[in-house]
This record gives sequence, structure tokens and C-alpha cells, in this order.
Amino acid sequence: MANKTTIIAEPGKQEVFITREFDAPRELVFKAHTDPELYVQWLGPRELTMTLETFEPRNGGSYRYLHKDAAGNEYAFHGVNHEVLTPERIISTFEFEGLPEKGHVILGTLKFEALPGDRTKLVSQSVFQSVADRDGMLQSGMESGVNDGYERLDELLAKGTASGKVRQSAAITTNNN
Repeated sequence: MANKTTIIAEPGKQEVFITREFDAPRELVFKAHTDPELYVQWLGPRELTMTLETFEPRNGGSYRYLHKDAAGNEYAFHGVNHEVLTPERIISTFEFEGLPEKGHVILGTLKFEALPGDRTKLVSQSVFQSVADRDGMLQSGMESGVNDGYERLDELLAKGTASGKVRQSAAITTNNN
């Protein structure tokens, strides 16, 4: 049975909760969020390519990446990592640079929970500055992008855990100075 992504956005609230289980140990799911070689392979819709300009998965580090479609259109995102607690939690900001006015910053918390049988439950909470910002994100096609990205992550983890590639890369430490 395939893992299912649950997205909960209660009417009138400024937050979205996304829950997903993965058939891989917590350390590997966490590593897929903090190893640049793995991150670019799964984040976002399948039809977009991703380029990391800045990627500092540490307390106080920042990130900026671009997604590019087949027509050459680019979509840029950036933020700051407030807390990276291996392998439990990542708290960071997120901002899409394509909005006409700046300041639509989202505060996100990812919690990685170890489950029996080398499985992981990932819970994402995104807090928006307004209900309108949250609703705009939901209407932007976010749900299909999240689902596609997590399906890609499932595929990456399945390849890696079967061959040991992700397990080996989990020992790699990135230096982003």
C-alpha cells in the first residue's frame, strides 16, 4: 500500500498541516532534507528542475533555490533555518519570490518521528501571516506539488535503502562555508 499525504487546512486558520509516512528510517528521511545531493532529487513537482544557489542546513543558515519549467520559467524560493536538530526537527522560514509584494513569509516546522519497522512519520506545520496568504498558497497548486515531491522522495528512499546509496550518503557531511 502506498503512503498517503494528508493536508489539513481548517477554515479561518492561518496554518496548514501536512502529514506523511515513509518506508525508511528517520535518519534517512531527515538526511534527504539536509543533504543537497538528495534534496534536489525530490523537492517539488517532477516536471521542474531544481538548482540550489544557497543551502546551509544548520541553525542560522539560509537557503535559496530555483525551480525551472520546460519553457525556461524560473520560480525562486528562499528562507532561513532557525533550528536544525538532527534527526528530529527543522524550523525555518519560506518565501516565494514571485509574489508582487514582499513579506509573505511562512514559518515552517518539520517534525521527524521514528515509527516501528524502520518507518518515519513526517509532520509539517506551516504558519502563514494571514488566512488570505494561506488560502492563496492552497489555490496555487501546492497540494499537487507536495504530493509529487513526496512520491519522488518515496522513490529515492526505496532506491537508496535497497542499494545502500542513501545510507552511505547519510555519512557525508556537507561544508557550506
